This record gives sequence, structure tokens and C-alpha cells, in this order.
Amino acid sequence: MQKVIRIGVLTPSSNTALEPLTNAILRELPNVHAHFARFRVTNISLTDQALGQFDDSNILAAAEMLADAKPDVITWSGTSAGWMGFEKDISLCERITARTGIPASTAVLALNELIALKKIKRLGIVSPYTEDVQQKIVRQYAAAGVEVVSEVHHDISVNYDFALVEPDTIEKDLQTVSQAKPEAIVTYCTNLRAAQLADAFEQKSSAVLLDTVSTTVWGALRKVGVNPAEIKGWGKLFSWV
Repeated sequence: MQKVIRIGVLTPSSNTALEPLTNAILRELPNVHAHFARFRVTNISLTDQALGQFDDSNILAAAEMLADAKPDVITWSGTSAGWMGFEKDISLCERITARTGIPASTAVLALNELIALKKIKRLGIVSPYTEDVQQKIVRQYAAAGVEVVSEVHHDISVNYDFALVEPDTIEKDLQTVSQAKPEAIVTYCTNLRAAQLADAFEQKSSAVLLDTVSTTVWGALRKVGVNPAEIKGWGKLFSWV
């Protein structure tokens, strides 16, 4: 009998997309189970109140509850480091491990690892965010030596509403962004219903789709020593090891 591996997933409270998508991806691995803990996130903007939702104390409290289930890894399935600074996720992982003794990862750190692994320098971004949040993300990647050559955003700030963006709309966004010939396109939000679009999109495009729900799973599997390439049908990124 195979050992059951547990992935603890930290989830924004108003997110309705990442849990079903995460479970669907992991269906390829029946011995890997996902368990979720929420903390309050309802609005994405650059106001002090919105940024305060991501205070480490809120996230650590959720991580401690997840730790009661004895997961093999705890991962933050959220993209706040995209506009708050990549170093925030590095610090968060260190604090989760110090508090719980459990290895930690995040959607954004895994995404950045994938970008570095394939030496991607031309990136496209599709997100639901407002212009100012999107530009923060663009500037962060520019500072890291990655040019965002094309982007689409939907100027939405209510986190629940991100999941209301239809997959058909996201497909059109991907086609728009792909015209600039990026090496990869990121669907930069774990409350977008986009991960399942990867295979069909990649068959028609030279770009790979790096969805942030998928990068969360990829990073967590790497942390627990499971080969992500065992996952089929969810895009090329899972073959990158």
C-alpha cells in the first residue's frame, strides 16, 4: 500500500476556484491528498486595508491549524507576493517552517522557480487585477530580469468575482497575449478557472501556460519528493523537473 502524502494548502477565504482545481489535478496521484485552511481575503488592491489581509499573523494562524492534520508540506496558493514583493513569500515559508516544523512553498516561488528553470525572459500575464496591481507585478519581474511583453487585466478588485471570469474569456485573453510571442504566459491568480486550459492552449501556441494553481501543486510535489511529471493533461509545466 502506497504511503499517503498530505499537502496542506493555505487558501484565500473568498476563493472558489483553487480547491476544485487542485483536487482535479491531484486526481492523477491517488496517494496525494490536499487539505485546505482559509484566512480572510476579500479584496485585492494596494490600500493598507487590502494589503493588511496578508499579514503573516493571519496566514500563520491558518498554517498552525493545517499542521494539526500533519501534512508533509504547507503551501500558500495565492499570488500576493506578485505585488507585495517576492521576499515576502520567502520570509513566509521560513516562518511557517519555524512555527510548525513543516516544509513550505508558495504559488509565486514555484512559478519563479519554473521561470528560472527554463530561463524564461519573455513573459505574458493574464490576471483579473486592477491596473496598479498589475503594474506592480510587471515591475517586479522586470527587476528580476524578466520582461513582461504583453498583459491583460480585468480591473476587478473583489476577490470572489475573479472566479466569475469565464474560461472562454480567459482563452481569448491568452490568444491576445500570445500575439507578442512570449515564451510563457502566466494566469496570475489562483481564483481564475484557467489551469484546465493548458493542454488545449499549448497545442495551438509556442508559449507554455504557467497557471498559478498548477504552479502551487508543482512546487508542493517537489517539496515532498513526488515527481510532478506523473501528472498528465494539465500542461507542459508538470514535465519540467
